[in-house]
Amino acid sequence: MSISIRPLFSLLTGFWLCTLTALATAAPLKIGYSDWPGWVAWEVGIEKGWFKQAGVDVQFEWFDYVASMDAFAAGKLDAVAMTNGDTLVTGATGGKGVMALINDYSNGNDMVIAKPGIGSVKELKGKKIGVEIGFVSHLLLLDALKQNGMSEADVELVNVPTNETPQVLASGQVDAIVAWQPNSGAALNLVPGSKAVFTSADQPGLIYDVLAVTPESLANHRADWLKVMQVWYRIVDFIKDPKTFEDAVKIMASRVGVPAEKYKTFISGTKILTLDEAKALTGKADGYASLYGSSKISDDFNVANKVYDQAQNIDAYIDLSLMKEL
Repeated sequence: MSISIRPLFSLLTGFWLCTLTALATAAPLKIGYSDWPGWVAWEVGIEKGWFKQAGVDVQFEWFDYVASMDAFAAGKLDAVAMTNGDTLVTGATGGKGVMALINDYSNGNDMVIAKPGIGSVKELKGKKIGVEIGFVSHLLLLDALKQNGMSEADVELVNVPTNETPQVLASGQVDAIVAWQPNSGAALNLVPGSKAVFTSADQPGLIYDVLAVTPESLANHRADWLKVMQVWYRIVDFIKDPKTFEDAVKIMASRVGVPAEKYKTFISGTKILTLDEAKALTGKADGYASLYGSSKISDDFNVANKVYDQAQNIDAYIDLSLMKEL
């Protein structure tokens, strides 16, 4: 008895045609990013065409920071660049993301800036401080006060949107403000004699910047996300190589419309992590020396300040397994 192979051939041909059609029409990975050096760095890979070279279809979308988180929560993105603390906030309010890649930590760009005549955190006792309450700048202020034997009760907080802090300090309505770049730098320029009395460099790891991916996208496109991460570390090497640093700065500065020389100061206030440095932060430990510990502190802060009601399961927000494969 003979068996015709034609039906089998037709079946296989149909299968491969369907597969190829699906691949050709598959939507790109949509990634939201915004104005922070550790995220603007993605622009290097975009301009150099490295994602295409890696064989991964990505679509980067530029946002204001809060708008990027809103788009992610609305299901319009596969991933978004945000802080570890904001990943918890977004997840607690309906937009679950998994921290799959650690880009950097703030290393001086976030600042407590005092008006002229105030030279230390301790001199802020009894003073008015402009800060966006419930945001990471508020957490930075609490840490600054704690390190100087003070608490929130020793100062008067004035709730100010971060992008308005330079003008509020200049107006004399407050004695100090808390802000991140470019707002912190703008405040120092706008108010001659003002001074950064505490920065994120005084507490490394308080603010980690990550790529948060939807659980569904991470599960369904692991091979593609691995390629995205490979490109990321190619970008990191390009930025850290003295031979290509100037080119990297030019690309990043152009993205945000800032002179290259000025943008170098923003990069210096950001600890962009090598792969080995990032892997060293993946352990489950207390304190700021791990992503887990820092995120637990952020969670406690968020609950205490009624950003959300219930403590979050930190383990459910972290999956660095792909990063560990590199």
